[in-house]
Parts: sequence; structure tokens; C-alpha cells
Amino acid sequence: MNDVVKLLPDSVANQIAAGEVIQRPASVVKELVENAVDAGASIIKITIKDAGRTLIQVVDNGCGMSPTDARLAFDRHSTSKINDANDLFSLKTMGFRGEALASICAVSEVELRTRRKDSDDPLGSCIVISGSKVESQEPVACAAGSCMMVKRLFFNVPARRKFLKSDSVEMSHILREFERLALVNPEVEFQLTHNDTLVHQLMRGSFKQRIVDLFGKSLDHQLVPIKSATSLVTINGFVCRPENARRRGALQYFMVNGRNMRHPYFHKAVMMCYDQLISADAQPSYFINFTVDPETIDVNIHPTKNEIKFENEQPIWQIITATVKEALGKFNAVPSIDFDTADAPEIPVFSPDGSARHEVDMDTSYNPFVSATPSRTPNSRISPTEQSWQRNGIRSAINNWEKLYEDFTGGQDNCELQPDKPLASISSHLNESAGDDGQGCFDVDDSAVSIMQLKGRYLLTPAVNGLNIIDQHRAHICILYYRYMQMAAQNPLPTQRIIFPEIINLSTSDSTLLESVLEDAAHLGFDISYLGNGAWSANGLPAVVGDASAAELIEGMIASVSETGQETGDALRSKIALSMANAAAIKPGQRLTAAEMEQLVSDLSCLPLSRYTPDGRTVVSVVTNDDIARLFV
Repeated sequence: MNDVVKLLPDSVANQIAAGEVIQRPASVVKELVENAVDAGASIIKITIKDAGRTLIQVVDNGCGMSPTDARLAFDRHSTSKINDANDLFSLKTMGFRGEALASICAVSEVELRTRRKDSDDPLGSCIVISGSKVESQEPVACAAGSCMMVKRLFFNVPARRKFLKSDSVEMSHILREFERLALVNPEVEFQLTHNDTLVHQLMRGSFKQRIVDLFGKSLDHQLVPIKSATSLVTINGFVCRPENARRRGALQYFMVNGRNMRHPYFHKAVMMCYDQLISADAQPSYFINFTVDPETIDVNIHPTKNEIKFENEQPIWQIITATVKEALGKFNAVPSIDFDTADAPEIPVFSPDGSARHEVDMDTSYNPFVSATPSRTPNSRISPTEQSWQRNGIRSAINNWEKLYEDFTGGQDNCELQPDKPLASISSHLNESAGDDGQGCFDVDDSAVSIMQLKGRYLLTPAVNGLNIIDQHRAHICILYYRYMQMAAQNPLPTQRIIFPEIINLSTSDSTLLESVLEDAAHLGFDISYLGNGAWSANGLPAVVGDASAAELIEGMIASVSETGQETGDALRSKIALSMANAAAIKPGQRLTAAEMEQLVSDLSCLPLSRYTPDGRTVVSVVTNDDIARLFV
């Protein structure tokens, strides 16, 4: 029997490695810029064509390479960063694996022009490689440093090239990678050009100045500096004030020894510092630098080098929480007394005569013997909750409530939309998603219908086989989403003009995404125009969203479409409609009247998919009778 194990050629091995290292054009930008930083460059210029499909060019004024080094640099596992395994525990450079250039030239056409900065020879070297095959290398007149051009990315891997997303999405990934690289290297001057348009021109400066240059001047007054120095770690950077926390699009960056990283454990430490200071669905922005002994971290976890293991993880957690809390307290971002007043009883007003006076608002026109929906007098008040529900098309009171549960016995038959229901004609792709297994609907025991609100967040209602627990915020998201999609399927949504347009400052990556979806956003009622330098003017918003914030709506829309890729039409509008529903829905913790709770459950039961939101979050959870019985065994 012949031997079957064989050594793969270098070209094949490099293509396999490229599958992990080079995932999209942004990966190429990351690797080339990190090489330029390691070469000691103080000026780096990046040129992009067609979101990286046609050309990615990185020019730097670093140390450059000799002709021999230039040729050897494209061989797999060749590097100038380390010499032996012990160097892995004292890394001070971005790269060290020796895989990036070999992986890039395996899936593209590469041209490198380089000359050493300390060389007296005016000639450098030009090397051309295509699909790991060296086509030529010759002397050439060039400036000191390196000029790397990557052309026709994935030209020899059609499947990878075909499944690249749209130019706007790929460019947004490049911009976000650029932002991470520029943020961690404020001492380096950067220039980014896309299709002959200057996108970024960043001068060297302080860390805070780099943050403001990248993400807008509005951050200048939102940031609180943090600083701490211990024997284990030195921490410095900025966190945002609690009032500036965002529901979506928070800017969250960790950096260690000049390298970007993701660290869920440290993220949780920062979030704990904002406990009780921000709402449950808000996220604070932060830019935090760690300086530690290189021997106490392990960078060699993943080819992208974004995951890092810390030897002293637990002590650093405690240092983070102490540092952030101290900064928030020093800048009066934390209240001096923090009581849980959600369920606190109302204390009567003190009276000097010794009697307690309790002031109560009463509706003197109320008559329990009139119809269930009395007409309001001109002077009667409408609660803010009722106003919010009326703006979103939800009635604050119910006429003929007996008809609400007529012929309602639970199951799939009762979850189907009837022609006379308000949400009957949803676009076809939504109807098809309902399925035939009844997984999207929930049962209500109409023999004992009663609803109770818990902590201003959940609705409890009897079910045929137990108890329904409904998340009121997510339930309202579902209702509004289907309503918006139904309306948009028929005609463009009406626009409510804003008397004083709201100016919103976005990062370059977010501006690129927003520009790509303007047409679909206009169909859903948005009137947005670009003012330049990352500033956008919100001239009008969808009339159906009521008083929702323009910034919240637009940031939510950007976050929802950031991964849509080639999606257009109904699929893209579905993403935008979901972001609108998230912004306009009643907030967690909002108290509802009995009529509002009844209406919410009624509208939810009419939806084709009511157990989960369109993005897969649980709306209704059922505690069965058996589960309840086991509690008392």
C-alpha cells in the first residue's frame, strides 16, 4: 500500500493560513499598518480602491528593507520580531507570527517597493508576487521606507471574493479597523483615502485629541479621565459620563501595551461601575489603556491577536473597578445617596399643625356606572403613558372588551391574523415566516383573564397550561415592528418635519453606512442630509415614532444595518423598521394602566410571531402548572 500522507506545497499551506488571517479587506489593512508601525513609521498613508477589492496601498516612512529582506519577508514564518520561543513572553511589537505577508500574497497580487532609511544607495528593491509565485524582483528608485500594494484581493479564490459584502459594508469594516489602529498609535500621523476622496487626515497628538479627531468634537465634554498606577498594571484613559451612555453604538476600546484587545471580563468590570447610574439597555463609552509587564500576558492565542490572556486577571479587575468608580465620583458622576425608590411607599407631606396631609389627584368626573370608555372633559388630564401609547396607535381604553376574547381558545388557529384585524395584511415574507407549528404564538386562558404588572417590566397573565410572563418592552417592539412593515408595504411612511433640525455627529465608518441606506430610510419616513465632516442634519423623522430621539433612531438604524451586506429592499427595510420599533417602544420600568396592559396582550396575540422579537429575543416565557406545583413540594 502506498503512503498517503504528504507535505503540502507552501502555496497551498499559505492559502489555508489566509483563511484565518485574511478574512476580508480590513484584515489586509490591519496587517500592513501594524507592519508599518513596527518599522518605526511616523507617517502612514493608506489608499483604498473599491473598498479594497481593487487596491489596498500602504506607504510608510519606516526603516525599510534590503533586497534580501524584501524577498524573505514573504516566506511563511519569516519575521524580524522574534528569535526564539522565549521572545513570545516579552513582545513589544504588533506582529510576530510571520504569517501575514505570506497569507496576503497567497490570495492577491502584491507589489512591494522598499529602501532602507540608513542606506546611501538611492536605489531600492521592487518585488512582484502573484498567488505566492514570485514574478520579478529588480532595483528601482524609491523613497526610504516601504510602499506595499495589494491588488485584486481573492482573485484566485472566487468563493471568498463572491461572498464579500457590499462596498459600503466592507469600507465600514476598514474604517473601524483604521479607527482602532489610529487610536492606539496617537504619535503616528495617518492619512486615509478612498476612491480619490480624503477620508481621514490625523495629525499626531495626545490620546484625547486622537479620540476627538476620530469620533467627533461632541466627545470632548463627555469624557472623564481615569488614571491609576500599581505594581501590576498602569491604567489610563477615559470613560464617558453616565448621562452620555448610549443604547447603541457605544465606543468601547481596550488597549494593552499599544495593542487593541477584546476582553469580556474587563468589560464586565467597567459595566459594574455604572450599575444604577444608567438604564439597563444603555452602554457607556470608554477608552482604556493598560500597561503591564509583557511577561504577564499571552498574546499568542488567536491569529488576529485580539484575544489576550492575563496572568493577574482578578487583581486587575479590582483595580479597574476602583479606578473607574473613583473617576466617576471625583467628577460628580455618581449620586451621593442611592436608594431604590421603585417600590417605595409615598411619605405624606409634613404639616406644622401636627397632622399629616396626603395630597391625592382625583378625577371628579369619574362615574363607575357609565360606559367603559368615558369621554374626556377638556380639563381632564391624559397621563404621559397614555399619550405615548396613542402616538404609536395603541388605544388607551377598550370598548366592548367582551369581544376581545370572543372565540379565543388558544393555539395556532387563534394566532392567525383575520382580515378585519388591524395587522392583517403584512408583507408576504413576514407571513411566510410564521410557520405552521405554532411556535410563534402563546395561549391565554380566557376563562380567568387578568393581568398584573411586575416591577414595571413584565406582565403576568394566566395561560391554558400555566402562567405567561411577557416582557412588555419587547412585546411592544413586536407590535410596532409589524405595524411599521404593514404600513411601509403599502406606501412610504409619512414624515414629521422638525422645526429646528437636530445635528448629529457620526464617525466616518458610521457615516459611510448611513449614506448607503438613505434611500430605504427615506421610504420609512426619514429626512436626513449630510453637512460634511461627519455631521448629519435630521430634518424629519417618521411620524409614527412619536417623540423618539433623532440621535437614538439614527444610531439604532446604523447598528442594525452594519451587518446586512448585500441586503436591499424589504430585507433592509425590515432591519430599519426593527431599529425604529426599538426606539419608539415603551421603555422598561414604565408603569401601565390596566387598559394599556389589556391592549398590549390583545395586540400581541394577533401577531404571526409573538414569542420572539424579529431579532430572536424572548418575548413570552411560560411557567407551566407542573413547574409551579414543584415549587410547593
